[in-house]
Amino acid sequence: MAEEERRTVTGPRVGLVGLGTMGLGMARSLRRAGLRPGVHDVRAEVAERFAAEGGEGGEVGEAGEAFATAGELAATVDVLVGVVVDAEQVEAVLFGEGGAAARLRPGAVYVMCSTIAPERSAELAARLAELNVHYLDAPVSGGAARAAAGELTMMTSGSADAYALADPVLEALSATVYRLGAEPGLGSTVKAVNQLLAGVHIAAAAEAMALGVKAGVPPETLYEVITHSAGNSWMFENRMAHVLAGDYTPRSAVDIFVKDLGIVLDTARPQRFPLPLAATAHQMFLQAAAGGLGGEDDSAVIKIFPGITLPRPAGEDTGPNGGA
Repeated sequence: MAEEERRTVTGPRVGLVGLGTMGLGMARSLRRAGLRPGVHDVRAEVAERFAAEGGEGGEVGEAGEAFATAGELAATVDVLVGVVVDAEQVEAVLFGEGGAAARLRPGAVYVMCSTIAPERSAELAARLAELNVHYLDAPVSGGAARAAAGELTMMTSGSADAYALADPVLEALSATVYRLGAEPGLGSTVKAVNQLLAGVHIAAAAEAMALGVKAGVPPETLYEVITHSAGNSWMFENRMAHVLAGDYTPRSAVDIFVKDLGIVLDTARPQRFPLPLAATAHQMFLQAAAGGLGGEDDSAVIKIFPGITLPRPAGEDTGPNGGA
């Protein structure tokens, strides 16, 4: 799309880096809101496929372009949304070869949606400030389905100038935007607390289901009873449904919680603050990853429990779960 054509779009010019499970849905939400995001992904074919989709009923090219590097994309936008996995990838997007930081115009804003350590987020904000680029600390929660629906929860912090430019983007991506203050890192701190709870809930749900199965309760019966009892949780209901289906396709992978609970523990350690439940859950995800399950859905942490037979996908023979 020509530069002049991009400027006719109402609202800021928007780009998004990282078309993974979350980022692809977020890019589609931006497109649905009429923001025509340009995109970049290290898998060029994924970015090109998104650009060629053309939007619902749109023409090819109207939904935004695919760019070969984050820097080339950054040079065309007012708001750049980063949806990559970890701090190392954020560093590469901004300051690596072909990175975005040097190409963003003064006054533009980088919206950091990854889960990273709060102090790392604050460091990135300071480095971008030296280039007169705003930074919005904006990790998200809600999963792939809510990302695609534009119904994420966003935990944000940043300057009034950053919000002024990014507000239309936040509105397109989320059902709720929590504004936690001006200090970069506040959003990431709250996200760490959320991930503590999410990781512990998944680990506890897996342990409970494993115990029931070991005791001879059919997993379908256990799921039915628990989801109608006081012991239920959103994570039990959501993740144990994956176990019942024998479907470990990663919506959020085991490795994500190895990383995120590691961030949680690292955040607490300098304060000498004990986190016994988070530490135990972290070890459970580490055990699963060490057993070769890192790329599977995080519900696969149930496979670390020995001596149980888990449901198989429909059409497959039953047998040992092959746990780690």
